[in-house]
Amino acid sequence: MKLILFYLVARVAAAQQSLWDQSAPSDTFTNPVIYGDFADNDIFRVDDVYYFSASNMHFSPGAPILRSYDLVDWELIGHSVPSLNFGDNYNLAGNQSAYREGTWASTMRYRKSNGLWYWIGCIDFWNTYIYTASSVTGPWKQAASMPGTCYYDCGLLIDDDDTMYVTYGATNVSVAQLSADGLSQVKTQQVFNAGDVPRNGIEGNRMYKRNGLYYILDDDSQGTTIIWKATSPFGPYTHKIMLNNINSPVPNGGTLDQGSLIETQNGDWYFMSFAWAYPSGRLPVLAPITWGDDGFPSLVTDSAGAWGKSYPNPLPRRPLASWTGTDTFQGTALGVNWEWNHNPDETKYRVNNGLTLQTATITNDLFHARNTLVHRMYGEFPVGTVGIDFTDMVDGDVAGLSAFRDTASWVGVVRNGSSYSIQVRANATQDLSSWATLSTGTTAASIPVQTMSRNIWFRCSLDARASGTKLAQYSYSLDNATFTDLGPRVSLSSGWELFVGYRFGIFYFATKKLGGSIVVQSFTNT
Repeated sequence: MKLILFYLVARVAAAQQSLWDQSAPSDTFTNPVIYGDFADNDIFRVDDVYYFSASNMHFSPGAPILRSYDLVDWELIGHSVPSLNFGDNYNLAGNQSAYREGTWASTMRYRKSNGLWYWIGCIDFWNTYIYTASSVTGPWKQAASMPGTCYYDCGLLIDDDDTMYVTYGATNVSVAQLSADGLSQVKTQQVFNAGDVPRNGIEGNRMYKRNGLYYILDDDSQGTTIIWKATSPFGPYTHKIMLNNINSPVPNGGTLDQGSLIETQNGDWYFMSFAWAYPSGRLPVLAPITWGDDGFPSLVTDSAGAWGKSYPNPLPRRPLASWTGTDTFQGTALGVNWEWNHNPDETKYRVNNGLTLQTATITNDLFHARNTLVHRMYGEFPVGTVGIDFTDMVDGDVAGLSAFRDTASWVGVVRNGSSYSIQVRANATQDLSSWATLSTGTTAASIPVQTMSRNIWFRCSLDARASGTKLAQYSYSLDNATFTDLGPRVSLSSGWELFVGYRFGIFYFATKKLGGSIVVQSFTNT
């Protein structure tokens, strides 16, 4: 049975990859290079290996790290921020939450002189934190904080003489020089502002050095990317518009914002940006750049002047671990693909050849249910399937699988006294400014559980394309072979306000009392 399941998963993954590539020749790649939500990329090379630091906002652990050997094939290898230790709101304490806060537009670099990795980011628009590690996969630790100083949308440069500089700011952009150990600020100076472009605002700052010149890359969050250059880190800077509202390679995708300049070991240069493409999220897109005689780069576009759907491969391809597959929670720790909605209660879950979840919250509100485990969706038509043993649920408990975002829905098993039912709940919603819960949703379908077995499988199948129906269909199975659709297809949110795309969410909460548990036997992502 396991071999059959593996074969089917592999066939679906291969078919989906073929769909993404749209029959592109084998010597080319197709955008987006990852059909998944990895925004605000900060990419850099160490020898022949590329590293990608991304945002994940209120999900914990924070600041995911990816690795590649060819700029096209990527794998998730860890997180720079082990836990969001920034206040009770990150623990879903009381009625507090940290939705749309957490790790965003941060920076990561490796410093050869002391063998340390540095991650720097502003939390809650107020305090900057610095994390370090001797290995990119950790363990990472909080090495310093700068209360009252916000390195907003920051980019770190380690200069030829080992001096560390950080560029940051919104509207007014500054450059800070760090101390010798990189853990405090020596000085800071404003170097330009949005009015110099002119734009109403600029952000997304990254800093580079090429041929003795200093460069700052930023954008206006409206599809315009600007590149600045100077002979000193502190200016004066001159600028050029590198990108101005060109068409996205993602059908019906929004603007192309923020990103990184990358030099390969062969001396070629590329720009990795992201395309707004909700409900999937912000998807990484890659294109080559060329440098002009004026010392500024230009993007290589297609014949229509748009960001190309495909380009020649930057380097020989080196495929990595698949973004899809089945996790049976072997060992004693969660894999790097998993994150929690806010920080988990560590005492309420256990990984030991299966994932045991205990109820951590008494609530009827999924947005405030602690220990909801989330997994990114991949591809245009993502499908998530979870297998649950609900033998030890207690009265009032609810467990299942959600399409989780600011408009959420779910399919799950509900215990009421000695009876069990399978329900679909649709359209739980949040206020898009305060993130207060506006609705816990309505029951779209409910049927009794007609089996003595306490094993059940739930499935969520979506059209996550920005150009698609943006609908999710829920189904269930009592044998993990035949699935039955339950309830109507439900709408997905495509607004930008939360800044993250949909995740599959495995949840378990109590509505009456704590004390129950479930075993998550498997999760398949195709």
